[in-house]
Amino acid sequence: MESSTLIPDAGAACSRPSFGKAFRFWLKLGFISFGGPTGQIAIMQTELVDRKRWISQSRFLHALNYCMLLPGPEATQLAIYIGWLLHKTVGGIVAGALFVIPSIFVLWTLSYIYAAYGSVPWIAAIFYGLKPVVVAIVTAAVIRIGRRTLKNEVMWAIAALAFISIFFFGVPFPAIIIGAGILGLAGGKFWPEKFDVISNDHGSSKPENENSVIDDEHAPPEHTRPSVGRAVRVAITWLTVWWTPVLLAAMLLGTGHTVFREGIFFSKAAVVTFGGAYAVLPYVAQHAVTPFGWLKPGQMMDGLGLAETTPGPLIMVLQFVGFMGGWNQPGGLSPLVAATFGALITTWVTFTPCFLWVFLGGPHIEQLRGNKRIAMTLSAVTAAVVGVVLNLAVWFALHVIHPQTGFDWFAIALGLAALVAMLRWKVGVIPVIIAGGVMGLVYSLIRSA
Repeated sequence: MESSTLIPDAGAACSRPSFGKAFRFWLKLGFISFGGPTGQIAIMQTELVDRKRWISQSRFLHALNYCMLLPGPEATQLAIYIGWLLHKTVGGIVAGALFVIPSIFVLWTLSYIYAAYGSVPWIAAIFYGLKPVVVAIVTAAVIRIGRRTLKNEVMWAIAALAFISIFFFGVPFPAIIIGAGILGLAGGKFWPEKFDVISNDHGSSKPENENSVIDDEHAPPEHTRPSVGRAVRVAITWLTVWWTPVLLAAMLLGTGHTVFREGIFFSKAAVVTFGGAYAVLPYVAQHAVTPFGWLKPGQMMDGLGLAETTPGPLIMVLQFVGFMGGWNQPGGLSPLVAATFGALITTWVTFTPCFLWVFLGGPHIEQLRGNKRIAMTLSAVTAAVVGVVLNLAVWFALHVIHPQTGFDWFAIALGLAALVAMLRWKVGVIPVIIAGGVMGLVYSLIRSA
């Protein structure tokens, strides 16, 4: 298939999508958003920037940089931000909710199967085929974002430094982003032509903003203008939404019940954990296994495996933790009921703060778009993000091909085939994912025959 059939011509007219059309896209995204945060960002990059042109590259990166600095799942927050830009608050709510809801049901089902029956061979076989495809999706994200952001040797150097820092030395993600921001702030003052790569698309064959629905050429929508009254209303509304279920759990089940304790613990995690799922996992594992005893040591990795290969944010692994906590410590309820309540409250307090952060800070971030110093600072941050994304791609790959115990050549071949299909022939994410699952099942059946 020719790539021109997938990506509109730059001169084509681009109209603002109706709310119904956007609703259908966000619903589809909730079912196809495999690959963790980098895979999901890659899907939004391909669909919203390249194909539909609902948002320009510079606006997309501006929103992404802000979401990367927030606690919690950055891909979910990016969807909320873009939905808010397109269709105000209700657009952000729909985008964020539909991004998560499908994975709630999928992961609840898999968690129940895991808790009640243990590992199911045919499901494991499908996951076996999906994992190398996930590596390919993440790798494609690195390539696509890198092509658009690493415009010169300085940006390449920042990306390389970020990768080396996190991969070899374990430097925390927030420290890398803060360091890149400081470097961008200083570098933009003394070497502006090398750092201003977001507001100016240097080296591109065509203006990346041309004909996008949301771009830098038009005045910002009225609903993105900040005000004190709006900020107060947003804070009161979303703090109430966030904490109401937790208070209800305390009233109905008691403050000593697992469900309430999970609500408190994961609310705290939503505030203090920066850097997405991989930053939150060590923090949660440290407390969920001991002292809370919600999980056994090996079950955290099992939950991560389930979350990695289901649609939705990778941080959905926390729902698995909440489910197993209720299952193992039902506290007077049946294990299934306690597990379901634990899963729901964990998911609620994990994702509800995302709406607060975006709706509260979004208008102010929009006001900073025209600031050259901010743009140059964010250019350096974006370059560092490419290095961090590359780290995640390598981390995934090492856990899929198992070089330490002998290379898995089937996984390597399947991952390379998926990568070529997406980059060379522009095959969509859904066909690649389906093909990977089928190939994994077939290969496992042949191998066990």
